[in-house]
Amino acid sequence: MGFGSPILKKKSMRYRAMIGVGGIGSGSFFRMNGNHTLGREESRSGYFLEQQDYCKLHIISHYVKELSGPGFEVIPVGRLGNDEVGRRLFEEMKSVGFDMSYTELLADSQTMFSFCFLYPDGSGGNLTAADSACSKLNPDSILKAEGSFKKYRGKGIALAAPEVSIDVRLKLLDLATEYRFFRAASFTSVEIPVVLEENVLQKIDLLAINMDEASALTKYKSDETKPSANVAAVIRICSEKNPNIQISVTDGKNGSWCWDGRSMQHLPTLDVQVVSTAGAGDAHLAGLLTGLAEGFTLHEAHETAVLIAGLSVTSPHTINKQIKREHLKNFSDKKINRSTEKL
Repeated sequence: MGFGSPILKKKSMRYRAMIGVGGIGSGSFFRMNGNHTLGREESRSGYFLEQQDYCKLHIISHYVKELSGPGFEVIPVGRLGNDEVGRRLFEEMKSVGFDMSYTELLADSQTMFSFCFLYPDGSGGNLTAADSACSKLNPDSILKAEGSFKKYRGKGIALAAPEVSIDVRLKLLDLATEYRFFRAASFTSVEIPVVLEENVLQKIDLLAINMDEASALTKYKSDETKPSANVAAVIRICSEKNPNIQISVTDGKNGSWCWDGRSMQHLPTLDVQVVSTAGAGDAHLAGLLTGLAEGFTLHEAHETAVLIAGLSVTSPHTINKQIKREHLKNFSDKKINRSTEKL
């Protein structure tokens, strides 16, 4: 059964703006020769790939702005180095239509940079500078954006994405709570214990994580547990902390799950020619936020998320700049099997 993404049947906008924090920067991809794990003192040959890498806040915000259009404000709060890369990224974000009022260029810092290494089998990892301009973002930086929170009181989305400190994200969530914003957040696996210990889940309306992060939360071994069982455990744990929380869990080729507070929906990935999966999880979250901003239920927005994630992997870059609303129309006749069940 084919389906039409809800994004193509736009309702009245539920939200008018998104204020977000998270990483802003660039990176390089390096394909190593040989699949064996790089040794501690090993020297290995390889080659750089012609792929543009962006950081989380930029990726998510790009799709939300591009698909929501001029009537929806995207307001990143961040730090870039006043270097060639930082100035380029600043202008690129501005040209898409971001409100850059709270993104600063710092003269004494370098723009965040990630070095992504890949093995021929597609696995790999990345190294990210810990002392970049993003590390200079602090809770007081968030307070500078309070005027925008006031302006969009009850009509905004707050996005707390990784690659900036937990303290910064908590301040954003505090302001979002005060001004009745919809609060979306994601965390890395190493941050999950802090999230649980400090009751961060109580400040979140939508938690977006991948299966590795889900395993960090449940303490299940992802290679020994069925994905759906791991997701069910995430729902139980998070709902005990926050009965109203909504949850998204992505798991690469195994598809994605969404919990709307009543039922769990699983959608498979779309059958496309995969060029690179880098940035697909961020594209998925962008699809959820875009759909929610346009007035759809989480399960409706999930369909939009699958479409955008599916299109994102057809590009070598972590932002597929070919994705437009018209592009989605031509892509939305892909077949998909819906699976919705009570927990």
